[in-house]
Amino acid sequence: MPDDDHSAISASDAKALFAEWKAAPAIVLAVSGGPDSVALMWLAARWRRALARGPGLIAVTVDHGLRPASAREANEVKRLAQGLGLVHHTLRWRGAKPETGLPAAARAARYRLLAKAAQDHGASHILTAHTRDDQAETLLMRLLRGSGIAGLAAMARQSPRHGVILARPLLQVPKARLIATLDKARIAYADDPSNRDPHFTRPRLRALMPALAAEGGDASNLARLAARLARANAAVEVLADGAERYLALRDREASQAGPGTRVFDFAAFAALPEEIRVRLLQRAIDRLGHEGPAELGKVEALLSALEQAGAKNAASHRAKLKQTLAGAMISLAGGQIRIEPAPPRRRRG
Repeated sequence: MPDDDHSAISASDAKALFAEWKAAPAIVLAVSGGPDSVALMWLAARWRRALARGPGLIAVTVDHGLRPASAREANEVKRLAQGLGLVHHTLRWRGAKPETGLPAAARAARYRLLAKAAQDHGASHILTAHTRDDQAETLLMRLLRGSGIAGLAAMARQSPRHGVILARPLLQVPKARLIATLDKARIAYADDPSNRDPHFTRPRLRALMPALAAEGGDASNLARLAARLARANAAVEVLADGAERYLALRDREASQAGPGTRVFDFAAFAALPEEIRVRLLQRAIDRLGHEGPAELGKVEALLSALEQAGAKNAASHRAKLKQTLAGAMISLAGGQIRIEPAPPRRRRG
């Protein structure tokens, strides 16, 4: 694709963007009505028309019911989708809405409803319209929250979600190119005022982007950084996989790990690099706990406690540790770290 951040996306560009999903049985397009998702729908429809055979496309709009204009915008998406020859469904987020954490709750509801639509239509993928600008903002949000390498890798091009694959074909495309594409095609789109609402974190960071760009922190450089961190994270994951297999082999030889339990030899575990130890603990807790996923900071604190208890254990042979985290029980005794499901919490009252 050309480097001009303000050029319209051509038919050949669209072919390259969607090529890897040519053999999918069906695809759900997440279309809110804003410029990014409307461009995704228009580009995908044009790409599909050029194929002799290709996946069925189903446009889905999730109406969260949070703004008076949302129902009208969903109808506009329906009209445009039908004009492009696409099936369209509007799904509504029903029930009480939380007073705090609304963006996260709305996002979770959106993906849950999209996944249900995908399963109903036999679709293997959900395509969203996240752009390079979104990737840069996500990196900044996670940086400010103190995320680890995995979090700073930001959004992946593809990832599993609720039994289907969530894909982001526009993740390296500037938002300006999508707007230029719609302007050239004379296609209208909705303007969601919440995208500028300073009550939410993302709009506040978005307002800072011009100043960051002046210092070299533009969306292109931030997205490139996220890609490099994703590459580093993938390498660390390979090392963690190898370490996990090594420790599992030791467990089998010692016949100490039963069903639903993970056991690490403390000496072998302690010899691993700290990042690998954190990841192995987090993996075991997330698999065996019932309140996960475990927060990274809490896993780091647990690792520190294990190391301190392990040092005392080596000196006295009596020190022990037992803690719960994210619904898992983690204990250290006899030179072994044991992770297993924690007993259910007792209900008060």
